Amino acid sequence: MKHPMQFIGQILLMAINVYTIAVFIYVLSSWIPNLRESNFGQTLGKIVEPYLEPFRKIIPPIGGMIDISPIVALIALQFASRGVLAIFGG
Repeated sequence: MKHPMQFIGQILLMAINVYTIAVFIYVLSSWIPNLRESNFGQTLGKIVEPYLEPFRKIIPPIGGMIDISPIVALIALQFASRGVLAIFGG
């Protein structure tokens, strides 16, 4: 039987992984015409944009066009995942 803290860690890891996928899909959706305007795209935006917004305030677009803040946001999620593993164990 697993320790309750490991169970909490697994739940947190799963949530981080699902959120990482959501951010990734949202970023890719910018390449597909009208996807962000669909119900799916708008719902995903409501979930992901509050997380991306602080990164966009800190990291300006390169050349005024290329937004690398989602990459930094995804890296931050990976650091969070590693932190959860370090604290709660795998």
